[in-house]
Amino acid sequence: MAKVIDCRKISLICGRFNYMLKAYSLIIIYHNDISENMKVYQTNEIKNIALLGSKGSGKTTLAEAMLYECGVIKRRGTVEAGNTVSDSFPVEKEYGYSVFSTVFYAEFLGKKLNVIDCPGADDFVGNAITALNVTDTGVILINAQYGVEVGTQNIFRTTQKLKKPVIFALNQLDGEKADYENVIEEMREHFGNKVVTVQYPIQCGAGFNAMIDVLLMKKYSWGPDGGVPTIEEIPADQMEHARELHQALVEAAAENDETLMDKFFEEGHLTEDEMRAGIRKGLVDRSIYPVFCVSAAKDMGVRRMMEFLGNVVPFVNDMPAPVTTDNVEVKPDSNAPLSLYFFKTTVEPHIGEVSYFKVMSGTLTPGVDLDNVTRGSKERIAQLYCVCGGIKSQVDKLCAGDIGATVKLKDVRTGNTLDAKDCDYRFDFIRYPEPKYRRAIRPVTESDAEKLMTILTRMHEEDPTWVVEQSKELKQTILSGQGEFHLRTLKWRVENNDKLPIMFEEPRIPYRETITKAARADYRHKKQSGGAGQFGEVHLIIEPYTEGMPAPDTYKFGSQEFKMSVRDTQEIPLSWGGKLVVHNCIVGGAIDARFIPAIVKGLMDRMEQGPLTGSYARDVRVCIYDGKMHPVDSNEISFRLAGRNAFSEAFRNANPKVLEPIYDVEVMVPGDVMGDVMSDLQGRRAIIMGMESDNGFEKIIAKVPLKEMGSYSTALSSITGGRSAFTMKFASYELVPSDVQDKLLKEYAEKSQADE
Repeated sequence: MAKVIDCRKISLICGRFNYMLKAYSLIIIYHNDISENMKVYQTNEIKNIALLGSKGSGKTTLAEAMLYECGVIKRRGTVEAGNTVSDSFPVEKEYGYSVFSTVFYAEFLGKKLNVIDCPGADDFVGNAITALNVTDTGVILINAQYGVEVGTQNIFRTTQKLKKPVIFALNQLDGEKADYENVIEEMREHFGNKVVTVQYPIQCGAGFNAMIDVLLMKKYSWGPDGGVPTIEEIPADQMEHARELHQALVEAAAENDETLMDKFFEEGHLTEDEMRAGIRKGLVDRSIYPVFCVSAAKDMGVRRMMEFLGNVVPFVNDMPAPVTTDNVEVKPDSNAPLSLYFFKTTVEPHIGEVSYFKVMSGTLTPGVDLDNVTRGSKERIAQLYCVCGGIKSQVDKLCAGDIGATVKLKDVRTGNTLDAKDCDYRFDFIRYPEPKYRRAIRPVTESDAEKLMTILTRMHEEDPTWVVEQSKELKQTILSGQGEFHLRTLKWRVENNDKLPIMFEEPRIPYRETITKAARADYRHKKQSGGAGQFGEVHLIIEPYTEGMPAPDTYKFGSQEFKMSVRDTQEIPLSWGGKLVVHNCIVGGAIDARFIPAIVKGLMDRMEQGPLTGSYARDVRVCIYDGKMHPVDSNEISFRLAGRNAFSEAFRNANPKVLEPIYDVEVMVPGDVMGDVMSDLQGRRAIIMGMESDNGFEKIIAKVPLKEMGSYSTALSSITGGRSAFTMKFASYELVPSDVQDKLLKEYAEKSQADE
């Protein structure tokens, strides 16, 4: 008799087999990302470098060339093909821009170069700030076709603020518009005479295939496709110019060391090793900015620049030691107690969270238990990796100063410090710029609100420059960032990666209400409902509050005079700014003292929802001077309602005004578009506070209402062709113009009627 085949069992078995097959394939994929355990590098063999530059300067392409030169990748990808190590995330491929920083390493000349490739767009400046805080040298790429851009200036200022060494690399010298001499002149105009030539091209543009290295005093030339150079003696027609630049380089190197200076004066020259030592010291002191020449796309000059990075730029232990929150210097000592600082978090398919860290001190090995001193939790570091984008190499040990990554941590966030038991360090040294673009965000389906907040919290951990606030005042979730594109990439990721449709809306403005003169009011709350009733009567006077004003004495309204005798004072600092000051001036027991807190609650009800626009009120002084109560019907709710309504009436009679948030705005623009930018600002009710030239650019300083800054980043980019940047920071609250106030009051009245 034939057996009956149970199809359900077969289906179940097949399903399990497919699941196992998929799991096994993932293991294979993950294993292929991991090479054999690499060499352990000591602190004095490690160099940490940030790759920086304006959008379009070629950082991603340069990173590919660097990885190719040191053998990490066998074939160079391109931005156009979407197959580069750096721009590997779907959102980066979608927009064709770098959105995230990419950590990679290069084993080169017996050194380990940890490099962080940073996005160039100003919207993602947080990545560059993070990278410079955990690295020791900044390599700033400049597109030789466009020269020094506003973005270049901003990046350089950050290196200046953080006191980081800088190397310049002129890229795209093979571009049609490349002009080496003009760019060098621009650089000296912007960055001073510390700009020193190490290399110069014999020819720019399509004919670029050779350069003179004045440090080695050699000529480097390439074939049409780049690659390995031919190294020759300097041609006779270039020798005089090369010697002149070499001498300038020798002088710049000697200036940083008295011994070298003495030798230079005596002998007129330095050895190659002496020049390296002098340049390294000059880099640390920021007294020299060497300039290199490359064509990243054709891999010309890249290896030579990497040789300089390996041989000359400062090691980790050459730089000033970072400082803890307790102001303790922590030197990168492998024998010291173990401390890690986590500076970056990403979420990768099939892996989950990948946490990037710098070993601040000590030596890290797998399986170690650490305390998260930031969050008060414990973690075990199970596996250690050195990372090249998506390629992960497992390591057995990381020494002080090194950069690595780990996975599957329970409770670690960006900015956390993890310490061994014998260590008590905590680091908090990264400072991000103020947001300058705001949007209200909500899910298309309201039931997804909690899910959206979880996603936004995770994304803030990946990029702290995304700031999320659930505003009780505005009744909106406000997402703030560095620009429209910054927020647009977030929206793309939420909708495409997390499959959650969302909407951006114009955010409401956090207006404030206040009064400009004294006013008096009284209100009786009386309610009888068969049983116990409600009764409370409050008389009060309100006036504008200013810090340090004298205690109230006498008020006069018409022919009536009111004398105040202050029995008690409450100063209530308001979380939204300003104060509410309440004086209890009741004499004779008209209102029992036990009802005063209820009256104050009623006042705060109206301070939290102002009578004019429903915005927060601020800077008001209240004198409660009289009232009535009932022996049976008076209770807390009665006096709370009486206080609230009396305050509301007095507020409306006190010549109330609406205040709006004003921001200090600084705009950096090229001189040729300054007039257009000024006109646009004035159309936004800006008050121009000043103008000044700043290393070839014009800086406009203005005070602008937040209401007018909603889409400013987009408008400014349009006006200047992307050649500009701005910062904004809250300054103060100021009175809105009367026509604006009338409009706001009308809108609020219409909304209130509609809600009813």
